[in-house]
Amino acid sequence: MSNNAPSQSPREILVTSALPNANGPIHLGHMLEHVQTDIWVRFQRMRGHRVIYVCADDTHGTATMIRAEEEGITPEALVDKVRTAHMADFAGFGISYDNYHSTHSPENQHFSHLIFERLQAAGYIFKKEVEQLYDPEKQLFLADRFVVGDCPRCGAAGQYGDNCENCGATYDATELGSPKSIYSGATPVLRASAHYFFDLPQYNDFLNEWTASGTLQPEIKNKLQEWLGDGLRAWDISRDAPYFGFTIPGTEDKYFYVWMDAPIGYMASAKHYCDQHCIDFDAFWQADSTAELHHFIGKDIVNFHALFWPAMLTGAGFRTPTRIHTHGFITVNGTKMSKSRGTFISAEHYLQTLSPEYLRYYYATKLNASADDQDINLEDFTQRVNSDLVGKVINIASRSAGFINKHFAGTLAAEAHNSELMAKFADAAATIAELYELGNYSKAVREITALADLANQYIAEQEPWAKIKDPAAHADVHGVCSQALNLFRLLMIYLKPILPETAAKAEAFLAVEPLSWTDHATTLTNHKIEAFKPMLQRMELKTVQKLIAVPEGEAESVSGNEKTIAKQAATKKTNTDTSTVPPAAISIDDFKKVDLRVAKVIAAEAVPEADKLLQLTLDLGDHQRQVFSGIKSAYEPAELVGKLTVVVANLAPRKMRFGVSEGMVLAAGPGGEEIFLISPDSGAVPGMVVT
Repeated sequence: MSNNAPSQSPREILVTSALPNANGPIHLGHMLEHVQTDIWVRFQRMRGHRVIYVCADDTHGTATMIRAEEEGITPEALVDKVRTAHMADFAGFGISYDNYHSTHSPENQHFSHLIFERLQAAGYIFKKEVEQLYDPEKQLFLADRFVVGDCPRCGAAGQYGDNCENCGATYDATELGSPKSIYSGATPVLRASAHYFFDLPQYNDFLNEWTASGTLQPEIKNKLQEWLGDGLRAWDISRDAPYFGFTIPGTEDKYFYVWMDAPIGYMASAKHYCDQHCIDFDAFWQADSTAELHHFIGKDIVNFHALFWPAMLTGAGFRTPTRIHTHGFITVNGTKMSKSRGTFISAEHYLQTLSPEYLRYYYATKLNASADDQDINLEDFTQRVNSDLVGKVINIASRSAGFINKHFAGTLAAEAHNSELMAKFADAAATIAELYELGNYSKAVREITALADLANQYIAEQEPWAKIKDPAAHADVHGVCSQALNLFRLLMIYLKPILPETAAKAEAFLAVEPLSWTDHATTLTNHKIEAFKPMLQRMELKTVQKLIAVPEGEAESVSGNEKTIAKQAATKKTNTDTSTVPPAAISIDDFKKVDLRVAKVIAAEAVPEADKLLQLTLDLGDHQRQVFSGIKSAYEPAELVGKLTVVVANLAPRKMRFGVSEGMVLAAGPGGEEIFLISPDSGAVPGMVVT
């Protein structure tokens, strides 16, 4: 669906984020997904669409039962306690759920029974004897994730019972070599038990068609073809007592497997909300529903959401998802999140250290329409926030508001100073909206920060600080600063899905009603504003680095389960040489020889013979230069024209087969689309020395 203009009538949209497990705290990996979802939800609401956003804690399973036992409380008390903590963390990050529920709820039990009974009546459920790994010390059957051992494919030690992190193989837990229970460390034994199965192979043709329908990202569709190509197997949907969950109808000691009732939690949470607000639940879930259903998930659970879940829904007479938005994993400074390294950052710890707006923005600069993994690089994080938000966007308001309040009674001018520039900003709404709709937030942010560069360039060229000294130029200053604040207002409209708290502060400063997307078509004239107050502060890297400082005793605070896994992992053997050779040192005198200058891109074009190069024509104030830069994957040539950047001006010219490159522009990022030109602070002009 194209979203270059608002729909004739509001869309009806039900949105979900994956359910956090009730066995641990919310961390920054969870927050990536919930921020990603929240940005999309807030954008849709700004467009005037009716959105219901629901989530819940995933509560059932052996792990919950064991943890409650360790804490000396009931599983019900545990899930209530954890849910309260989770809700506080999400609220701290401004996640705008309409309802946050629990899978241990009457609604979830109702729909779990209903779906099972409908599938059973249609002939999709059968029973058979299976052999499972059993912990003889804890006296319980072990789910796949609660057994570790040697991968049956590559031999890697310390792997879970369902898949190998080393080689990516999937297998049955019974295939592991040297298996150990993560609960007791005991060697499991095989025991037979009768289980209930969902006959998933009957849906092979349906799923082949459904996964190719545009509901999934191309790379996810291709990944699922591995499952479908190998032929689907019947899915074991039951677990034996003792187990925390819902008993299967007609049984006393058989429980629904947690992944059977977890996605049903989306329905349960929606039902709970609809009943409280007199909304027709069936209008969202009946098979012929015209409403939209969007799931946001991580790529590690795509098989449950894009194979098992749509098959269950179809078999039980419900609708299937409109779209599944899948994201990758999070690393911190290039490594997996780890308590011992201090890179396992809880939401609570983050909120005690920094504003949630900073991380919301940084995640937005990373997220695109793919399922690529994302890295939180703390130096890049600091630079992005300080440069983009404080140095560019907020700076527009802070440098203009003083003139309006001091010299013009806090009232904006009667007309636009530069109508062409105003139109350029307003016209960008269609492109930015399309990018939000597609989930390509990183590209949307690049469009927005490019506009911020234009606004700062406009202010720098108009020099209101100089003109205000001449009474004859006061009308011009009034027009320039009024326009600058209107440009700031447009930027805040476009950033509001990402920065709700900052947008609220901007609305208060501008003395306007909450901004909607259609407000991009209007301009504030003869309008009185409030005094400017700082909206965001610059971050100090030393403060940011506190995120990965390991609290005293933290290394010893891991659970018994994690200790067992860590012990297993410690048996892995590696021939990797971890020694490093430090780079050759240079003196400060050597560094001072580098001449950094501000340059303006006045022309840019792709180099047809090169995969990565763009040919840039740069204005350095008193002359122009040609530079070849390897940023083709990150920028369209047209979007660079007019952009200010930093160039190494005294680099010796380099003769290339495409021509001579007379310098080097500075850029940073991990590569691919994630490359960003270094931009100078606002007020910079071509030729200015960068110190």
